Order: sequence, then C-alpha cells, then structure tokens
Amino acid sequence: MTTHSGRHFLQIPGPTNVPDRVLRAIDSPTIDHRGPEFVELGLEVLGSIKTIFKTTNPVIIFPASGTGAWESALVNVLQSGDKVLMCETGQFSTLWSRLAERLGLDVEIIPGDWRRGADPVSIEERLTADTGHEIKAVCVVHNETSTGSLSRIKDVRDAIDRTGHPALYMVDTISSLASTDYRHDEWGVDVTVSGSQKGLMLPPGLSFVAVSDRAIKVSETGGMPRSYWRWDEMIEQNAKGVFPYTPATNLLYGLKEAVAMLHEEGLDNVFARHARHGEATRRAVSAWSLDNLCVNPDEYSPVLTTVMVPDGSDADVLRKLILEKFDMSLGTGLGKVAGKVFRIGHLGHFNDLTLAGTLSGVEMGLRMFGMDNAKGGVDAALEYLASQANA
Repeated sequence: MTTHSGRHFLQIPGPTNVPDRVLRAIDSPTIDHRGPEFVELGLEVLGSIKTIFKTTNPVIIFPASGTGAWESALVNVLQSGDKVLMCETGQFSTLWSRLAERLGLDVEIIPGDWRRGADPVSIEERLTADTGHEIKAVCVVHNETSTGSLSRIKDVRDAIDRTGHPALYMVDTISSLASTDYRHDEWGVDVTVSGSQKGLMLPPGLSFVAVSDRAIKVSETGGMPRSYWRWDEMIEQNAKGVFPYTPATNLLYGLKEAVAMLHEEGLDNVFARHARHGEATRRAVSAWSLDNLCVNPDEYSPVLTTVMVPDGSDADVLRKLILEKFDMSLGTGLGKVAGKVFRIGHLGHFNDLTLAGTLSGVEMGLRMFGMDNAKGGVDAALEYLASQANA
C-alpha cells in the first residue's frame, strides 16, 4: 500500500473538507439536550440557519442525510396517489423521483439529457396543460451534483406564476446551499431541502427543510402517515430552542461555527469565490481539450465541474490513477454517465491555492493516463485567478 505524506485532497463534490474551526467546535463536550445551555445553542442555530436560506420562516433540522429531507418534504404535504412533476437533470433528480414513487406518489418526469438544468419553458407548458390542477407539486434540484448543471430557480418560479397553477414548489439545495445564491422567500419556494456535508462545511448527518407558510398550512391537514418526519412537533419545540427527540448536539455546535464563518467572509463573497473557482476550473478543462458535461453557460455550476473523457477512455481508471499517485479523490460518474466523466469539486472550505493543487493533480494524472495534449490547464486557471486577485 502506497504511503502518502501531507493531507489527502478530498475534491469530490461532497462531503467536503471540514475546517479545523468546525472540527474543534464539534469536539466540544456533549451537553444535556434538555438543559438551559442547550436551549441557548438551539435558539442560536435555528435562528442563524435562516440567514443562509434567506428566509424568515422555520428551518427544520433533522438528524439525517439529505435523503431524509427529501422524504420529509414529500410526506408532510402530499398524499399517496398525488401527482408530482419532476425534472430529469441527473442522478439526484432521478433518485428523488424514485423515492417519491416508493411513497406511492404519481411521478411525472420531464425528460432531460443530463447536460442542462430544469427547463422553465417545459414546466410552464406542462402546468398550462394541467387545467384540472392534478399536479400537486413541482420538484427541482437546484445544483445537480452528478452533472454540474445549475437550474434557474427564480425562472422556474416565474414560469409557475405565469400559469396561475397552485402546485407547491419544492427545491433541493443539498449541494448548492451556502455555495451559490439562494433565496427561499424571495423566489417563492414552498419547501427547500438541504444537507450539512457540502457548502455548510460539516460532516454528513444533518438535513434541513425550510418551509413556507403555505406549506405549513397544507401539512396541518394533509400529508401522509408520518412520525419521525413530522413538521408540527419540530416547529413547536424549536420555538423553545429544543427538539422533540434527541438532536445531533455536537453537529449543532459545528453548525454554529460554520454559519459564523460564512458570515465572517460574507455570503456575497462566498458566492463570488465559488463562481471564480468554477470559471478557473472550466478554463483548465478547455485548455486540456476536454468538454464540460454541462452545455449551457447560464447553468454552469460554481460548485463542481463534471468533465467528459474521450470516447473509449474509462474515467474511473483515471480517477484510480490520480488517487494512487497523488492521494486525491475526484468524484465518480453516476448513473447514465458512469465511467464517462469525473467530477472536480470546488466548494466549501476551499481557496485559490487548494484549487491550484487540485488542478495540478488532475493535469499530471491526465498526462500519465496517456492524454499527451493535456497541457496548459493549470496555467490557464492561474492566469485567470491572478487577474481576479488584482481586479
């Protein structure tokens, strides 16, 4: 087994690197989750997380992965047999639709080619045709982590509004929250789901559900049989700074620190940093004569870049080589693009020098893989980063 020195480069698009400050916070002694010290912590994190979603409404925190947030979103406002409209943008939109089907929902999918975000025009056309208002919810993945495409959430909201359709609007921000601009209230989203292990710079283990007044009202009289995922008990207890069952106390310590770090940098600066790193990475990919899986520049993800390898090449063999030689993990291709792409994560606790090291490892790996024309990518990225530093 190869022995490596230095830190492992975890450049998958989540889970991301956890900052030392957050690790130290998680390392705090566990406290009584029914005591006054926890109430102070609970009120602080339940309030501060709203600023990341840009909402004044409740954000419910479950000890779960993002998949739990998916399920909570559906079972609180929909009933078995309800029709939901989902957009095929990649593997994670596919998994969310599969979960919905398992819950007994009637899922209608707007097909996609995995190279674009959700199409507002197609959504508007389908809702316009639904004169009987059979569709109860529209579900969109904001940042499709398998493909590197970013859906235009406000444009979708505008499309829904133009039809006058009453469907609830649900958005998955698991890989976009705290990495690119998102506005739950302003964009009229009814249910936003997210997770801790991406832009929030935490380990996996917390899921989040931001809810509108309308969604809360629907959940009070509708929804499926549910217990763990109920919103009402959570909202009631959260108002007092506590939870109806044992919370992930130490992860909440980490959340407090992570939100503080985001605000110290400034959310707009965080978003600009991610956009800068996305552009630098795409310039490197272009210099290597490789293609970005996402084809619409308006939908390029600032969170990750999904890179296509030439026909006849196996992206997983390339990833294995880079892991063995340079101790760097890159994201694998998922679903329809398995073996055809690799994913470079550039999100979370990440800076220009980390990106430079990441792209250097990729470029060396491509050369060792036999792609002799993979030159100049690092230089192209560094030239862009330097120009931005002086801007």
